Amino acid sequence: MALLVIASCQLMVVLDITIVNIALPHIQSALNFSTTSLSWVVNAYTLTFGGLLLLGGRTGDILGRRRMFIFGVLLFVLASLLGGLAQNSGQLLGARSLQGVGGAIASPTALALISTTFREGPERNRAFGVFAAVSAGGGAIGLLAGGILVEYLNWRWVLFVNVPIGLLIALATPRWIKESERHPGRFDLAGALTSTAGMVLLVYGFIRAAQEGWRDALTLASFGGAVLVLATFVLIERRSRQPITPLHMFADRNRAGTYGIMLCLAAAIFGMFFFLTLFVQDVLGFSPLQAGLAFLPVTAVIAVGAGLASRFLPVYGPKPFMVVGAILAAAGLSWLTLTDVHSTYAGSVLGPMLVFSLGMGMEFVSLTLMALSNVPTPETGAASGLLNATQQVGGSLGLSILVTMFGTASTNEAEKQIPAFLQQATPAERLRFERTGQLPKPWSDEVLAAGVSAAFIMAAIFTAIAALIALFAIQVRSSDLERLKGGGAGPGPM
Repeated sequence: MALLVIASCQLMVVLDITIVNIALPHIQSALNFSTTSLSWVVNAYTLTFGGLLLLGGRTGDILGRRRMFIFGVLLFVLASLLGGLAQNSGQLLGARSLQGVGGAIASPTALALISTTFREGPERNRAFGVFAAVSAGGGAIGLLAGGILVEYLNWRWVLFVNVPIGLLIALATPRWIKESERHPGRFDLAGALTSTAGMVLLVYGFIRAAQEGWRDALTLASFGGAVLVLATFVLIERRSRQPITPLHMFADRNRAGTYGIMLCLAAAIFGMFFFLTLFVQDVLGFSPLQAGLAFLPVTAVIAVGAGLASRFLPVYGPKPFMVVGAILAAAGLSWLTLTDVHSTYAGSVLGPMLVFSLGMGMEFVSLTLMALSNVPTPETGAASGLLNATQQVGGSLGLSILVTMFGTASTNEAEKQIPAFLQQATPAERLRFERTGQLPKPWSDEVLAAGVSAAFIMAAIFTAIAALIALFAIQVRSSDLERLKGGGAGPGPM
């Protein structure tokens, strides 16, 4: 029962990253988001979640993990309720940010509670296995659940569904989970806030550039503020006795390379889900449920890739899977750049999705192993937390860059489509266009497809960079292979 409670919380938090994706076209029309600003519905959650993840884990260590677990879940529930009731874009983005705070407290304390609840050995190993399976499968479950909720209810239920689940988790926790021992320490609030604020400014700069151009004063001010705040963050972390981001983690060549690869790949996978969700619904005409089902093969093939990597890692080491995985991901995304208004799901979307997913499955196992390799036991939590935070922040930052590419390409395509539309438009259609600035179908499909294709070009570049990092930065020695096989000496420098 304790494992059910902990796993349910992790499922709720992970599921929320993707469940909203299916509802994006409906949220866009209901709350009047532009396509570029729509990415904030995703980024508002992932930025606060990733930016505060390490601080959230620290609160559990200092104040008690069960106590903070319940607090994080209830905060997540409240934010979900507020998001479902949102009447404008500002209210929804505020609620999504608050969801991220709740998730950042609940998720790391859930993982830590496994260590304090289950005995070391097979029992704990099985618990970690269930936790990992839930984390990996939550994304696909979210897409399917989102499709069902939007299809048969409405978009608000992708947020409302968290309320009963979260309340049940909070009520069950005191009965089945014991409180952990508190450990004295200090909160690095300054580090957490400056890192999150710096990333928000950086992401806002890219999205603003997509809307207003690179010479816009607020765009330039955002980038300048991001550089200043992030530089302040580095200074704070270097001087802090208990930093939220242990900078010495980046001193190890393999670990630093792993974090760089995760940044690039997170950008690619966030972008794939975001833009393909819009494409299959707006251009291919899929219903929300059909869109959710369309992404199910992704999870199955990720599992195949992860299984292959796990089986052969002791023989070949993680580097070949990191290189090949990134190359496969780049190949899949390059294939997706060919999508246009004449594309079909079976002929143009499914194949590249499967190639991309196979590569990502290989990467997930290899990156996790490399991030935790040769880390002293007291720092394993920090190392794994930093990898998770890198994934969330990389996804948000990467998505904002892809949105910038999308915005530029779609604007250029719109300039080509507007004259063709005006030649054929009725007076009523012209009046509607003058009032909204939005092209109707089929011209809007041409604009969206051109923007999506350009975004996938940038996503393919990200994965190519990941392949180069894996090829030239990662080093694996024969002694490391011995440890993977279960023999050899203890941890040493890789």
